[in-house]
Amino acid sequence: MASNGNNHVSTKPPPEPSPLRKAKFFQANMRILVTGGAGFIGSHLVDKLMENEKNEVIVADNYFTGSKDNLKKWIGHPRFELIRHDVTEPLLIEVDQIYHLACPASPIFYKYNPVKTIKTNVIGTLNMLGLAKRTGARSESSSLCTYYLVLGNVDPLSHHLFLGQNRILLTSTSEVYGDPLVHPQDETYWGNVNPIGVRSCYDEGKRVAETLMFDYHRQHGIEIRIARIFNTYGPRMNIDDGRVVSNFIAQAIRDEPLTVQLPGTQTRSFCYVSDMVNGLMRLMDGENTGPINIGNPGEFTMLELAENVKELINPEVKIITVENTPDDPRQRKPDITKAKELLGWEPKVKLRDGLPLMEEDFRDRLGISRKK
Repeated sequence: MASNGNNHVSTKPPPEPSPLRKAKFFQANMRILVTGGAGFIGSHLVDKLMENEKNEVIVADNYFTGSKDNLKKWIGHPRFELIRHDVTEPLLIEVDQIYHLACPASPIFYKYNPVKTIKTNVIGTLNMLGLAKRTGARSESSSLCTYYLVLGNVDPLSHHLFLGQNRILLTSTSEVYGDPLVHPQDETYWGNVNPIGVRSCYDEGKRVAETLMFDYHRQHGIEIRIARIFNTYGPRMNIDDGRVVSNFIAQAIRDEPLTVQLPGTQTRSFCYVSDMVNGLMRLMDGENTGPINIGNPGEFTMLELAENVKELINPEVKIITVENTPDDPRQRKPDITKAKELLGWEPKVKLRDGLPLMEEDFRDRLGISRKK
């Protein structure tokens, strides 16, 4: 059983590692499901997974916030399959690993349909855990395979169980910390969340999803991984999705004032999407259940972010303040000590390097060139 990096004792003893773990047949093909794979982070994850010629990647997405355009270069590829599917309904396929990203992550979308959001978090996660259980994402799998290999009943060159990597990863969120009373936030902090606010469908939905993951881990021995992801930015973000980085960049490109919600001193930490994808894959392939914070600890006030966007993209735009939304956290910064120590991961892309890459993508989609 994988460790979560805390002092909790697992209810099931870990299986003895097979001496066959280093054999070549452990590199057999993987069938990997990415829910929400047509979305912003999901599509970048698909790109990275497809770089491995041994991977078959299946995307399940209902296009509520995702887009086929994000995956157009893979459509028709023999190792890629795209399924229009809502995870609130069961999915009957055979897979080896599940990256469960499906859920609206933008305030505009989850406030527009809060019931759908919490159903996706709770029922969708239950369905993916059911799929993981049915397809054998259990910690005992490598020991069972060794047993069957000795009996000569399994072809090790073709059977996925010999990978010993059958598992499900949930992308949870820094929103489980709510409006935090500790700073920065580490994984032992239980959070300060309003259970009845306008953001609760997302915040509490993710908290329940984490609970379900650990319940299946303890009761059924499912191999789980939980990533608590912090603010992420980069190409393919929805242009008008209400998140601060996409808002500022779109406004700067359109020569509109940058609208900073009061008081402007609230802070966020921004992780470039390639760093985020690398962190998720390291967590999936590692030996720790999590939860583990994946984010960039560089912290900026909203006014500082606006000044950076103005300087880098359009020095002529004005910065104005507007009323804030309810339950907006005052500060958010990840403690990534666990990610460094357990995953050997830390972000590499600085904000001032990532913003121009996002600008280029937005200009291309908006059809607005830079002024000469």
